[in-house]
Amino acid sequence: MAPEAEINGTAPQKSRPSALDRFEIGATVLLALATIATAWSGYQATRWGAETTEATAATNAARFAATRASDLANAQTQIDVATFMQWVDAYALNQTMLADFYYARFREEFEPAVQAWVATKPLENPDAPLTPFAMPEYRLAAREEAERQDAISAETAAEVRRNVERQSNYVFGVVLFATALFFAGTSTRVSARSLRLAILGVGLVLFVGTIAWIATFDVSLSL
Repeated sequence: MAPEAEINGTAPQKSRPSALDRFEIGATVLLALATIATAWSGYQATRWGAETTEATAATNAARFAATRASDLANAQTQIDVATFMQWVDAYALNQTMLADFYYARFREEFEPAVQAWVATKPLENPDAPLTPFAMPEYRLAAREEAERQDAISAETAAEVRRNVERQSNYVFGVVLFATALFFAGTSTRVSARSLRLAILGVGLVLFVGTIAWIATFDVSLSL
């Protein structure tokens, strides 16, 4: 026997989803998206933690290199000062052979400064620098290396601070997404329709706002 709808010439209509069904779908979607976002924020927090560790290691290495180069520069300066004082004493006493002996033992980096200083005629020119160490020609490669490593250390230290802030922001993002998950899950356990919608709405607003905030962050990926 044909169905009554066919006898009357009308096709059966599919029932529309109820308000409760739509609510359940919305809550499920929010739960899924918030779960994914929480996992992403947690991954990014871990990645920026690794970036912080790498930058910290680079900072420490640069500081060690700067200290080592600075110690070498200080030792070289002491050698230059000692040989210069001996040379000046011998020169003042007209001990030519001894003066030549000390002059021949000037370090290669020190000789240009001495030559430039002598050219200023310090015995005659009152405006001449007091020692070769005040001459611009007195340059130590070790000192320049120490300054370069100090600059690297300062740059990587700043990177450490930025990475720590990035990591902290993503950790806070995990907290916010977890809170959105809490609201979405709680909304499915509330029987009152208005309260249920209010709780879900709070979770949705929190989720969307956190997504907009997280979208402005730097991303770290590792293959």
